[in-house]
Amino acid sequence: MYVSECRWRKSSHSVEGSNCLYVAAGERDSIMLRESEQPEVILATTRTRLRTFIRAAKAGQFDHVAEH
Repeated sequence: MYVSECRWRKSSHSVEGSNCLYVAAGERDSIMLRESEQPEVILATTRTRLRTFIRAAKAGQFDHVAEH
């Protein structure tokens, strides 16, 4: 599957404007993510790893990371 063939969906948590997160299903178990500000930059991961990351973020495990 080529990136151009992906069916990108905007996250339901994204608000209108330029700060939107898009997700697409990749081959096998992969999930791809991109932001509306830089759509050419794509992050690919597995469903399991993304689920683990989201749970950790919700639990506050990344709250100490400084914004740049």
